[in-house]
Amino acid sequence: MDAILDTLSSLFTMEIYDGKSFSDYLTFDFLIGFAGNLIGAIFILIIGFIIAGIMNRRVRRIGENHANLDNTLFNFLGNIARYTILAFTTLFVLNTFGVQTTSIIAVIGAAGLAIGLALQGTLSNVAAGVMIILFRPLKIGDFVEVNGVMGTVKEITLNYTEIADVGNVMVVVPNSEVWGNTIKNFSGYDTRRAEWTFGVGYGANLAKAERVIRDTISADERSLTDPEPFIQVNNLNSSSVDFLVRFWCNADVYFQYQADMKRKVKEALDENEIDIPFPTRTMVYNDPIPFIRPDEQDQVAAE
Repeated sequence: MDAILDTLSSLFTMEIYDGKSFSDYLTFDFLIGFAGNLIGAIFILIIGFIIAGIMNRRVRRIGENHANLDNTLFNFLGNIARYTILAFTTLFVLNTFGVQTTSIIAVIGAAGLAIGLALQGTLSNVAAGVMIILFRPLKIGDFVEVNGVMGTVKEITLNYTEIADVGNVMVVVPNSEVWGNTIKNFSGYDTRRAEWTFGVGYGANLAKAERVIRDTISADERSLTDPEPFIQVNNLNSSSVDFLVRFWCNADVYFQYQADMKRKVKEALDENEIDIPFPTRTMVYNDPIPFIRPDEQDQVAAE
């Protein structure tokens, strides 16, 4: 029994922190002070969480209330604001209990630097994602070509951009490769220029051929008159006279429009008996080799 009491006595008198033993911390004044600090810390935490939530919602609401702003960016900024306020709240709580926060800030800074170096690839994707969302070179639903991938943008996050290619295969491109490469956005403008080359025979009436091509394409409701269409003989090919034809249409119908006009113009030229030539080759022999029947081969050989 005495040994147990001696052990407990030594535990209570053993130095714990700043030259004070456990028994020094069990005084009434210390308990009162600790209770006051605990209540103050809880109050600071509650206020911190409330302010962090309010700031998060306010930043997110900026993106929701403005149609030209992207919600993804403001959700990200809202989270940054929330966690920043909570980080400062934690430092205030620790300071309430007398903890020196200077060294903690230094440790956090060093840890943040190490994490940043280890995750520099991921952080570069996040930075590129912020730039994409902020400057909007592409958006969801656009038909684009990025880093050799052509397709429709399905999703833009802070880390990657998801594209459904022309075969409806999901392609995930890191944002650093999107922002760091040339972006060809086929949906960037409302209208596009379609271009064709139609060849007719050298014996064809060029004025009539031009009129048939112009009337056929102009009759389609998808063809725009502004800017003005362009039709002109562009090349005297080896077997045809080529017309260069340019019409404008809305961007969302471009591919089907371009394909449809090829067939319509071909059918219209056929109906008007305008020849559409195909490559031919004429072979001329200056000294043709005579044909020798099998029954004459022995006689020719003897001669």
